[in-house]
Amino acid sequence: MSRIGKRPITVPAKVQVTIDGTKVLVKGPKGELSRDLPTHVTVSQEGETLQVNRRDDSRTSRQMHGLCRTLVANMVEGVSTGFQRRLEIQGVGYRAQVQGRNLVMNMGYSHQVQIAPPDGIQFAVENNTNVIVSGYDKEVVGNTAAKIRAVRPPEPYKGKGIRYAGEAVRRKAGKTGKSKK
Repeated sequence: MSRIGKRPITVPAKVQVTIDGTKVLVKGPKGELSRDLPTHVTVSQEGETLQVNRRDDSRTSRQMHGLCRTLVANMVEGVSTGFQRRLEIQGVGYRAQVQGRNLVMNMGYSHQVQIAPPDGIQFAVENNTNVIVSGYDKEVVGNTAAKIRAVRPPEPYKGKGIRYAGEAVRRKAGKTGKSKK
């Protein structure tokens, strides 16, 4: 049995969960999320806990059990506390700033790169080089951070570019000087 799927999900007092068949709706102070779960799993609520169970022991039910439990837990956590991803910009002249809601970055191109946030996402910039992407939907936060990183991924020779906070970039040795024949 799935170890992750067996764990109950604790629902905070300020979060309201509505279960309608396979559809789960979660409302909280940060926002509102809904998701249609596959028919292989069922969600039940007992008091302040949610339990995700599978309908049978088929292979697909076992595969979906832990996944669906994690998706529902992320929904509950997102509407109560939210998620954030931190990105670091490294390189001479590389910097970012927030103009209105948009993120504007100077990344060594002939033009500035502007990224508009999707619904429910906020950008914050610290020291012109640290970008914080925050929101209540973990999937959208991660995808938005990946799009920002894709503007200038870290290169292996000098390490310049945009990386996740704490990401280790493998460095390569550069070319050596001329050798004698």
